[in-house]
Amino acid sequence: MGSCKTKVYPDDLPNTSIVIVFHNEAWSTLLRTVHSVINRSPRDLLVEIVLVDDASERDFLKLKLETYVQTLEVPVKILRMEQRSGLIRARLRGAAVTTGQVITFLDAHCECTEGWLEALLARIREDRRAVVCPIIDVISDETFEYMAGSDMTYGGFNWKLNFRWYPVPQREMDRRKGDRTLPVRYPKKICPPCPQLV
Repeated sequence: MGSCKTKVYPDDLPNTSIVIVFHNEAWSTLLRTVHSVINRSPRDLLVEIVLVDDASERDFLKLKLETYVQTLEVPVKILRMEQRSGLIRARLRGAAVTTGQVITFLDAHCECTEGWLEALLARIREDRRAVVCPIIDVISDETFEYMAGSDMTYGGFNWKLNFRWYPVPQREMDRRKGDRTLPVRYPKKICPPCPQLV
């Protein structure tokens, strides 16, 4: 994290709505995610949290959750899918009701660290076409221990449209000159039929 702590971000960052999809998530895990968003995000940048329930069957994720989120200092909306629809459909449903300038998607079992949001929104402020993903650290599923992730990989799709992690090319490592906070460059031009991305 080192050099991230020395970064100064502009005051005029866009605000965001956070969309979190869950299905039968454990109570403590879901709330750990929600509270880490609230506790580690500047209040002026966080418009709302949208929780999308992808047809959970656990009782505590119904009325108990609705009652609990009303006590939080950030507006929280809960949307319920009528039948199990999958992650992408549920995220799209959540995105449709957001009011923030940026939509941020999070898993229901993650924890945000200090400065996580400012770094992402600063990149979007630089280029509103950017799709931003941070380095993803790991929380052990056995001990809940926090383990730092690597900036030596980036996510991408192969020609079969399968997502996977790729090593950062040496030319990118050289270009960044040791500044691990700089983003990995992406292709600026997309072949037709997507001219709006050129």
